[in-house]
Amino acid sequence: MKIADLIPEKELKDVVLSEYKRRLVHYRFIDAMLKRKYGMTYEEFEKKNIVKERDFSWEVEKDAMQWEHAIEGIRYMEEKIKVIKDSDE
Repeated sequence: MKIADLIPEKELKDVVLSEYKRRLVHYRFIDAMLKRKYGMTYEEFEKKNIVKERDFSWEVEKDAMQWEHAIEGIRYMEEKIKVIKDSDE
């Protein structure tokens, strides 16, 4: 027996939607934190090549990776949330 047979589809959608929204908040928090730390957007950070400018320090490298992950996460979560919400219409 599949889990989809045990739990109503709407309930599954609500759980997934809730989790995606939670992740979106997390990714947006990281984005905001790093915007404040560097005083610029991720796009500006990349364009100015801040990692190179700051001599490839581990802290800046780590922030760059985390920031890129957050930006991609925001894009992905917004896309998934839209698909789920559109499927209800």
